[in-house]
Amino acid sequence: MSARGGKKKSTKQSRSGRAGVIFPVGRMMRYLRRGTHKYRIGMGAPVYMAAVIEYLAAEILELAGNAARDNKKGRITPRHILLAVANDEELNQLLRGVTIASGGVLPRIHPELLAKKRGARGKVDAQSSPPEKKAKKASVVKNTKKPVAKKLGKSKSARKTREKHAENNKEGASSSTTEDGPGDGFTVLSSKSLFLGQKLSLTQSEIHNIGSIKVEGIINPTNADIDLKEDVGNALEKAGGKEFLESVKELRKSHGPLEVAGAALSQANGLPAKFVIHCNIPQWGSDKCEEQLEKTVKNCLSAAEDKKLKSVAFPSFPSGRNGFPKQTAAQLILKAISNHFVSSTSSSLKNIFFVLFDSESIGIYVQEMAKLDAK
Repeated sequence: MSARGGKKKSTKQSRSGRAGVIFPVGRMMRYLRRGTHKYRIGMGAPVYMAAVIEYLAAEILELAGNAARDNKKGRITPRHILLAVANDEELNQLLRGVTIASGGVLPRIHPELLAKKRGARGKVDAQSSPPEKKAKKASVVKNTKKPVAKKLGKSKSARKTREKHAENNKEGASSSTTEDGPGDGFTVLSSKSLFLGQKLSLTQSEIHNIGSIKVEGIINPTNADIDLKEDVGNALEKAGGKEFLESVKELRKSHGPLEVAGAALSQANGLPAKFVIHCNIPQWGSDKCEEQLEKTVKNCLSAAEDKKLKSVAFPSFPSGRNGFPKQTAAQLILKAISNHFVSSTSSSLKNIFFVLFDSESIGIYVQEMAKLDAK
């Protein structure tokens, strides 16, 4: 009541104030009616539209602020807004065709260009081999009038060169098979590309097939004694036989006990792979077990990169004695792999296979891999 006994005038509140948003709801309502005058526009449509635009603007500003902070800038520029949109998968899909004024461009260097520089020698040899064969054939044709003994000598040298080329072709074929797929008995369910272009593939198979996978390195979760009593180690022992057992015994003598989160390599004698990377996984519930598991994965990747391996197979880690929950282990392993390649400038690894044996683990890894951002 006022002093004169009349009702107090209430201040008129805008639609935006009543809806609890900042963007002008009334103006959006007019724009919607102007562009779609043939249709009936509900009163809730501009409110929802204002709320969505406000949320997207706040999200872009937050990501642009993070980009400015990472670049050590105190002011947000259109360039930072462009980086924010490009680094977020959902925003990139939504605003893919939008041009941001003064935002510049995003340079994209394909990771295969870096890999070609490292492996240029083999490709140059493969390209230079056909003209050598033609030159040899031409020389044989020219020397047809010479004695038979010289022909035989040249034919032997030609055979040797052909054998060398055949060996080179076998080596190239073996390397290409590791890049094409894991081989028979393995079904690739899904794949995802990581920061440097590495391909992360989810594979289903039986545990007894782990020794026949066509990769250059196989991860074997074990303990400090580097024994082969676990499921994966037992399968590798059956596949590799005595040759693989001897290589593991040599590793035990030379390396000694394997520390927690440590990784050590042994020759994969009797197996299609080149090396087996043995790692000591921490026990669930021990001190800093989650950090130790991430460290284990990073040590395995570093050991593979030291040997210039191109492909690695990870079996399901929560096996046997360590007792890690499958969901937690999958989250930590994928996080460690993603962080490893984000922090490194270059890597020899191109393909990483997760070999899983049960439907529960497959469902968990499919769910967790979908959460990874392919940047």
